[in-house]
Amino acid sequence: MPSYSHRPETGRSRLMAIGLMCGAVLCFSLLDTSAKWLAGHMDPLQVVFARYAGSMILVSLLLNPWSHPGILRTKKPWLQAVRSLLLLGSTALNFFALKYLQLAETVSIMFATPLLVALVSGPLLGEWPGPRRLVAIGVGFIGVLVITRPGLGGMHPAALLCMIGVVCYAFYSISTRLLAAFDPPETTMVYSGVAGTVALLPIIPLFWTWPDGPLPWALMLVTGAMGGFGHWLLILAHRLAPATVLAPFIYSQIVWMVTLGYLVFGQLPDRWTFIGAAIVISSGLYLLYRERVRAVPEGSARLD
Repeated sequence: MPSYSHRPETGRSRLMAIGLMCGAVLCFSLLDTSAKWLAGHMDPLQVVFARYAGSMILVSLLLNPWSHPGILRTKKPWLQAVRSLLLLGSTALNFFALKYLQLAETVSIMFATPLLVALVSGPLLGEWPGPRRLVAIGVGFIGVLVITRPGLGGMHPAALLCMIGVVCYAFYSISTRLLAAFDPPETTMVYSGVAGTVALLPIIPLFWTWPDGPLPWALMLVTGAMGGFGHWLLILAHRLAPATVLAPFIYSQIVWMVTLGYLVFGQLPDRWTFIGAAIVISSGLYLLYRERVRAVPEGSARLD
């Protein structure tokens, strides 16, 4: 088998995919930054609605029944609905938590999602983790405890919302993997925005307040645009490179979150957040390493 260095097309594709992944991570960081600012000026549910409505409008311009006939056709409508509601729940919980927590704190807790996915993939998908992976999962959850320090007065109780959001997002990730065998990613992406908007539409009058200037309106548009564009970049990235190549670059989001948290809100996380984040990220990277080792057949060449 030819080595990686002799496969220029693969190399260029992977570099482009990594760039797209980093762009997606930046979009999600800007999304959370805008959401945190807006949550201080309006009900977080209004911010969630702006995120979904704006994303739905943007996605509809690119993906619609006229440009992509049959895009709304799904083989698993109930699974699409459950997946979309899980994403909505995770987003809402995260936005409520962002009102009280620092950007770096919320993203550090959310980094535990791959650990929970690996843990529950056994009973749900039949992908049972081995002893090494179980140890890595356990160490990762210790990292989450270091960040949140429950019972020690180290973090706002809103961290619990973030942790519940991790559970929602983990099951959302698993349902996405299940749907990949039945529906194209474009169909799944359309349903995500539509379902979230439709679910929130009936209760808008209960929490809606009119923004008091152009900046809130602009940031409401940014939340929708960054959400939709970020997920579009993710789709493009995964078409060019496997998930095991791209996943480590998700953790670069901590750099953006710390930077934006300081520049926009004047906040810097404490040392416990950095220590806990390092533990969680290290555990996640080890799980990815074990996934790559399992994916390479014995005796075959490695493309590192």
